[in-house]
Amino acid sequence: MADKFVLAYSGGLDTSVLIKYLQERCKAQVITVTVDVGQGDDLKAVGEKAKKLGVIKNVAIDAKEEFVKDYIFPAIKANALYEDKYPISTSLSRPLIAKKMVEVAEKEGANGLVHGCTGRGNDQVRFDITLASLAPGKQILAPVRDWGLTREEEIEYAKENNIPISEGAKKYSIDASLWGRAIECGLLEDANNEPPEDAYEWTASADKAPNTPEVITIGFEAGIPISLNGKVLKPLALIEEINKVAGKHGVGRIDHIEDRVVGLKSREVYECPAALVILDAHHDLEKMVMTRNQVLFKQQIDAQWVNLAYSGLWVDPLKDDLDAFINKSQENVTGEVKIKLFKGSMQIIGRNSPNSLYNKNLANYNIKTSFNQAYSKGFIELYGLQTVMYNNLKAAEKTAGKKPKAKKS
Repeated sequence: MADKFVLAYSGGLDTSVLIKYLQERCKAQVITVTVDVGQGDDLKAVGEKAKKLGVIKNVAIDAKEEFVKDYIFPAIKANALYEDKYPISTSLSRPLIAKKMVEVAEKEGANGLVHGCTGRGNDQVRFDITLASLAPGKQILAPVRDWGLTREEEIEYAKENNIPISEGAKKYSIDASLWGRAIECGLLEDANNEPPEDAYEWTASADKAPNTPEVITIGFEAGIPISLNGKVLKPLALIEEINKVAGKHGVGRIDHIEDRVVGLKSREVYECPAALVILDAHHDLEKMVMTRNQVLFKQQIDAQWVNLAYSGLWVDPLKDDLDAFINKSQENVTGEVKIKLFKGSMQIIGRNSPNSLYNKNLANYNIKTSFNQAYSKGFIELYGLQTVMYNNLKAAEKTAGKKPKAKKS
């Protein structure tokens, strides 16, 4: 009896080629699973393509709502920016796709789980660890990595086997979700090349963005975005709308050097309009409602959380532990943040919260403020006591160590 494999299928070059490779090399029956996380693909067309390539079944799963609530929202609460730059859009979707693959494999009685990751990237780590954790008895295959397939070989194989590939796939490798769009390969592999405009789809170039700034207001409740410009929206609609508005103003482009899990440095290009705007607004609101100690300590927790999520350890128990702290920390993160969007830039220009620790009466420079400035002198003396003592001691030692100058005869 032929092996039955479940393949994570996007409809792109890598996974389309893998259908035929698995059928020819492994004599396997292939079930494709396409998970909609907001990438904007026509799932019906993707499924029809898979069937034309001979799969025994294609399963299309709309997981956008689950993706937002169980993956994006936790990332927002954790201010998840990897290396202070990347909103881990691709990283967040992988454990969800792996989870759905396992569910389908168990239902269909499949004994193998297949993904199209290379041996150079991060996704192989994310898929392998999550799949092995959720389905310990099943075989995990990564043919592109394990068989050493190159992109050029895949394109040639696709031509020989009449596998349709898009013009975009010939130039770039693209991965998208509701939270961001990643563009790789081609001209972008030279870190000194400016990304061509045809690499972008979600964002306008700064010179073509509107000449008038636009101010938007994002409302949060317990750390979760709930409204745009005073209008409460469903989570999916909220993110989609901010993607459109911010992208129209050229906000959301990222071009940076990234440290991959496997030790390589890579040049990464992303479009993440909503992610960057929402994360910046959330972090700003936190600083208004949290104490200094909370802010400083949570920075450490956030950094650990984003490293786990980026590095493929979504199912590690430490992440659950960190989630418990982060969720507790969000109880007072309620309020609104105003952001000005203009020509590729975003600037927070206002914020308010019923839980604000900012007190205008205490902070203003009016001499009639309720803040008693006389207290500051004694505070400073105690606060800096040891620092001053240390420096005075060092100065005394230096003076004592000086040799007396010889008298002139």
